[in-house]
Amino acid sequence: MIELRPFSSLGGENHGWLDAKHHFSFADYHDPARMNWGNLRVWNDDTIAPHTGFPPHPHRDMEIITYVREGAITHADSLGNQGRTEAGDVQVMSAGTGIRHSEYNMEDVTTRIFQIWIMPTRSGEAPGWGARPFPKGERAGQFITLASGYAADREGDGDALPIRTDARVIAATLQAGESASYPLGKDRKAYLVPATGAVRIEGVTVHARDGAAIRDLDVLTVTALADSEIVMVDAA
Repeated sequence: MIELRPFSSLGGENHGWLDAKHHFSFADYHDPARMNWGNLRVWNDDTIAPHTGFPPHPHRDMEIITYVREGAITHADSLGNQGRTEAGDVQVMSAGTGIRHSEYNMEDVTTRIFQIWIMPTRSGEAPGWGARPFPKGERAGQFITLASGYAADREGDGDALPIRTDARVIAATLQAGESASYPLGKDRKAYLVPATGAVRIEGVTVHARDGAAIRDLDVLTVTALADSEIVMVDAA
C-alpha cells in the first residue's frame, strides 16, 4: 500500500524567515490522519532565510535527524557541541533526558532541510549529537544508511550515525531510468520523500517534496523518472 501525500496537501506556515511544510501534524497544523507513521513522528520541509534560524530551545525523548538539501545549518547545544552540516550531509541529535540547542543558517544563501523526528525505543540516556558527510557518490544508484538504530547488527550500517530507536534513515541518488531496491519487509513501514526529481513506486509517481507512506511491501523498488535525490525512513 502506498499513500501519496502531494506537497500541495502538506500543512505548514510561512513565518517570513522560515517557510515550513509539515508532512505530519506539527505546531499549529493538526490532522488526525497524519499524526505519525509507525514511530516516525515528524517530517518537516524547512526553508530558512540567510542569517536566521531557530534560537536555543529544549527537547527530550526524541531522535532528531536533520538532512541538509541546500546550503548549510550550524548547530550549537548545551553540551558544548558545535558543527556546520552542509548540503547532502546529515546530523543526529538524541535529545535523551534533555538538551537545549540552536540551529542557524549562517550562510549568505537560503538553506533547505528535512527535519525528521523519530520516537525513541530507549529512554533515560544522556543526550548526544553527531554529524557526518555522506558524499553523493557513495549513494549513486543505491540506498545507503545515514542513521541507524542497529548499526552494529546489520551489514552496511556500521558507518551510519547511531539513533536510539528501531529505525533507519537511508538515502539514494538515482539517474533518470535507474532503479534501486530496499528490503523493507511487510512488518515495517517506510516514508519516502524525493528531495529532487521524481520517482515511481509500484505504479505511483512521487514528485519532489511529495511524501509516500508505504507499507505491506517485502521489497521496495524505486525507479527514477528524472535525476533524483531520495530520503527515506524505515520505521517500526
